[in-house]
Amino acid sequence: MDTVALDSRLSKSTAAFLSHHRKLLINGEWVAAASGKTFPVYNPATGTVLAQVAEADKEDVDRAVAAARRAFDEGPWSRMTGSQRGKLMWKLAELVDQNLEEFAQLESIDNGKPVAVARVADVPLTADMFRYMGGWATKMTGSTIPWSVPNDFLSYTMREPVGVVGQIIPWNFPLLMAAWKLGPALAAGCTIVLKVAEQTPLSALRLGELIQEAGFPEGVVNILAGYGETAGAALAAHDDVDKVAFTGSTEVGKLIVKAAAGNLKKVSLELGGKSPTIIFSDADVESAIPGAASAIFFNHGQCCCAGSRIYAHKKIFDQVLEGVTAEAKKIKVGPGMDPTTQMGPLVSEEQYNRVNGFIESGIREGAKVTAGGKKAGGNGGYFVEPTVFTNTNPNMQVVKEEIFGPVVCAEAFDDSDLERIARTANDTVYGLASSVWTKDISKAHKLARLIRSGTVWINCHNVFDASLPFGGYKQSGWGREMGSEVLNNYTEVKAVTAKL
Repeated sequence: MDTVALDSRLSKSTAAFLSHHRKLLINGEWVAAASGKTFPVYNPATGTVLAQVAEADKEDVDRAVAAARRAFDEGPWSRMTGSQRGKLMWKLAELVDQNLEEFAQLESIDNGKPVAVARVADVPLTADMFRYMGGWATKMTGSTIPWSVPNDFLSYTMREPVGVVGQIIPWNFPLLMAAWKLGPALAAGCTIVLKVAEQTPLSALRLGELIQEAGFPEGVVNILAGYGETAGAALAAHDDVDKVAFTGSTEVGKLIVKAAAGNLKKVSLELGGKSPTIIFSDADVESAIPGAASAIFFNHGQCCCAGSRIYAHKKIFDQVLEGVTAEAKKIKVGPGMDPTTQMGPLVSEEQYNRVNGFIESGIREGAKVTAGGKKAGGNGGYFVEPTVFTNTNPNMQVVKEEIFGPVVCAEAFDDSDLERIARTANDTVYGLASSVWTKDISKAHKLARLIRSGTVWINCHNVFDASLPFGGYKQSGWGREMGSEVLNNYTEVKAVTAKL
């Protein structure tokens, strides 16, 4: 497990990037950790070491926050015009496009996802996010406020950057999550300390090189690799950070909130989910079956909005179950760099053990496996078969808890009362996403009103755009990512009143 082993299919640029120990980006320079420590990054398809990366800790967080504070307070970033910031963000988007293949390969070997998926989804969406948010840099305006009583005052509002932002991102979409966080914060004029997931730091570190190449001033974006218990905790608790943004598990999100209480820094959270996929008897079943399968098996089920609970009307339940089971069985599981792979390994040994533990608990509690249910072979990699459960009940772990893997539970319903269906869909501590499959658009929109989740997809699932807000109700988080809504996370509103 200590030998660096690179896939022969990697491009020269990707291999060259992996050939050096990766450092931390602090104040515009690549530096070693203050402790001198490094940690190994593994290829989840083989369990072998890809690279050694500097391990940030509290002292590195202090240095990065100080750099971000200087860049914000002393300039030039917060004093640049929105047009100037936007041009730099568009330049960064162009550089991401120019390095598409290298980023796709880094995502594949570091996260495990198929390189073909990263090429058409993760990397293009990353560039699109920087372009979209770069456009917003010139459009964050205030308002003139009319008074409700006769007066001799002029009142207006200004929207200003919140300041120094600590951002902590997950491992399931490493590059794209970096863009989701960096894009709006940069557009608003904030400076940033980005803590990347220890499992998947490579693409964000490569992005840091492009941030330098694009010409961003030093200290505006600082990128740290390290563990959540050390670097992440220090960033969330730091008294000179004005706001912390976190994407990850609900459990860790609660720790972030507690850590942020010291200086009452602002907090936004994009957390877990247990999303329902509801298929009515009048649905286009030929579309709903592959749609429901994709809802759970896309990205190996490692999506916070994965459709991990299928509810199909009893008239079509057997057909849906048979269809989703068949879809699961024909998915080719293999290394992400194999061009024929449709589902790669889980991201880490820890995640591999977690998902297998849930599968074992479902079997132990009496659920029936119609597909998968086993570990998949793969040269020491963290492979799990796409798994379908039925004969479940609401009290089972596999139904109640977020698994974050390719495991779905399918149940039948025989009710036409939308309120009762909504209660079943809402019977979870989460409220991130859901999908409704029916030809009756009136019914779909009525149910969309009743479901308590931040996103409701109708006759589709996992559909995203930079312009669409994304976030959750209940324990799925606070605030929204993407769209114009996300700018509220990174700005303050100032009211100004002048006597005339």
